[in-house]
Amino acid sequence: MRDSPSPRLLPVFLFNGAYMIASVATSMVQGNTEFIFYIVVMLVLIGVMCLVHKKVGLTTPLLWALSVWGMLHMAGGLVPVPAGWPYNGEHAVLYSLWLIPEKLKYDQLVHAYGFGVTTWLCWHALSSSLLRVAGFRLRPTLGMLTLCAAAGVGFGALNEVIEFIAVLSMPKTNVGGYMNTGWDLVANLIGATVAALIIRFSVKD
Repeated sequence: MRDSPSPRLLPVFLFNGAYMIASVATSMVQGNTEFIFYIVVMLVLIGVMCLVHKKVGLTTPLLWALSVWGMLHMAGGLVPVPAGWPYNGEHAVLYSLWLIPEKLKYDQLVHAYGFGVTTWLCWHALSSSLLRVAGFRLRPTLGMLTLCAAAGVGFGALNEVIEFIAVLSMPKTNVGGYMNTGWDLVANLIGATVAALIIRFSVKD
């Protein structure tokens, strides 16, 4: 049985609305054309998630996980790094911040988290659709979890394509080069794998 939508969705809508309004205002003040592009992409993605929710009924924890990811993404490109903190790249923003100098960046952590959540989303959409349409309860087998993790990694690769479009469209971006893309893909794979393992040991056969 699905939760009644209004009470549980209102805080999620308010949370997303708040950080998106803050992101638009900050981008305009900073003259950050790159992030105006990403804000448009985010609005499209929020619309897509609304359609997915209408079809498969996303759970409240999953909705919050997706919302937190959106907030982390917006903050990554707009929140400046305090003076003296280590960062990599031309722009001193959270996405460039070294959490562990020369080993782990904020960007990579957000990638792992985000595409882990995407893997969870793929599992939920697949299992909910099969249950609704065929009355079949999906088991967290190696094959099904590999499929969902591969879908999560695939969406991660699509994200890199969007970033490539940003590089081609705008003269100055904070996307980074080939090594950055490679580490992003590695982070996506780690996040998807961890999510698959969590699903395997939290969902009963």
